Amino acid sequence: MRPAARLASVIEILEQVEDENLIIHHLLIRYFKQRRYAGSKDRRQIRERTYRIVRNRFKLEWWLQEVIGERYTSRLLVLSDLAFFEFCSQSELDEIFNGAANNPEQLSQKEKEIYQALVGKDIRHVKMPMNVKFECPDWIFAKLEPVFGSELEKCMIGLGEEASLDLRVNALKEITREQVQIRLEKFDIKAEKTKYAPFGLRIHSRRRIDQIKPFRDGFLEIQDEGSQIISMLVDAKPGMHIADFCSGAGGKTLALGSFMANKGRILALDTSLTRLDKAASRIKRAGLHNVERRLIGGEADPKLKRLAKKFDRVLVDAPCSGIGTWRRDPDMRQRLEEKKLEAIVQVQQRILIAAARLVRPGGRLIYATCSLIPDENEKQIENLLHKINDYSLVSVKEIWSKLDPKIKKWDGVVNGKMMRLTPHQHGTDGFFISILERLH
Repeated sequence: MRPAARLASVIEILEQVEDENLIIHHLLIRYFKQRRYAGSKDRRQIRERTYRIVRNRFKLEWWLQEVIGERYTSRLLVLSDLAFFEFCSQSELDEIFNGAANNPEQLSQKEKEIYQALVGKDIRHVKMPMNVKFECPDWIFAKLEPVFGSELEKCMIGLGEEASLDLRVNALKEITREQVQIRLEKFDIKAEKTKYAPFGLRIHSRRRIDQIKPFRDGFLEIQDEGSQIISMLVDAKPGMHIADFCSGAGGKTLALGSFMANKGRILALDTSLTRLDKAASRIKRAGLHNVERRLIGGEADPKLKRLAKKFDRVLVDAPCSGIGTWRRDPDMRQRLEEKKLEAIVQVQQRILIAAARLVRPGGRLIYATCSLIPDENEKQIENLLHKINDYSLVSVKEIWSKLDPKIKKWDGVVNGKMMRLTPHQHGTDGFFISILERLH
């Protein structure tokens, strides 16, 4: 593909996102499947430009609407991206926007004037609101400000950066992290050890992992270090009975199973058959035999009554706003609305109360989200403790310190007995973790 054709593809992709309200990641997969002629270089450059625009969209829209006085379009977003990041000359622009087959249509006089008004400017204008500067809806910015205070700017910068690719070495396999690193080097993949998770590896370049032999043989799984930390804090041991209440595609289920050495029982519960089916192939590849997948109709499913007080550990990785994953899904910040958050909070409350009933006396309930908003985190725990009087908070820091003497001692931010992970402090996605113990 010629450079101009790649640019036309970006415009088309952004238009489809607007029209169909799709997640960028999913749309790109579909887009390239339908265009097998696009080579690896074409795909990489189209993807990189698309994500750059998405990561800077609040600022690009602000320039167009507040300074230029034009409503944004996909075409103007791409033109603005060129002005701020590539500084093309007018002759270069005319060559790109020439209207030829597969190329963008010629620029109008108005578009040329918009480009000239933007080219060479600093994308962060002195009059730009703080939430726009950091690519965050104003209502979310207001909720995060009291949480992070003077650290908010660093937090927002961290959420705006591109995430690394984190892997977890399967503890069931007789292989060390060092041995996996050597195997990855044979595929020209350089991986470093994660700071906290003892089975974690980190790759800073964008690589396909799912086609290489170490992955196909079950030695590796893709899992953010923060998610690995949550799995460890469940403190799963061989022989235990554990419920993964919102198991999804099974990322944490796999980690728990490996820690249990295939002894005991894991019940993976989810409301989506598609997600449970996806987990099945991952469970098989990992060599797990102690996982049972079960479809439920929701937190009020009658089947859950038969599971009351049956489990040593119940993990609730609750559906949430996903703010902590903005590094990986930057377009989420444009899609989240305040009324949607209110609905999510109500669902979380119902899930948490339903999951709490499954824990046996002396067992633990582990609640986690990939959000940084107190409404979904601390306030949910406060609400549960107010409604159910036979639970008490357990210090996450204390649990961490007892896991394994070889594990790096935790130096992260602890909110009382609860824990918060952030990209700028820990190099992970944003997560919240709380552990409660059932008294009777």
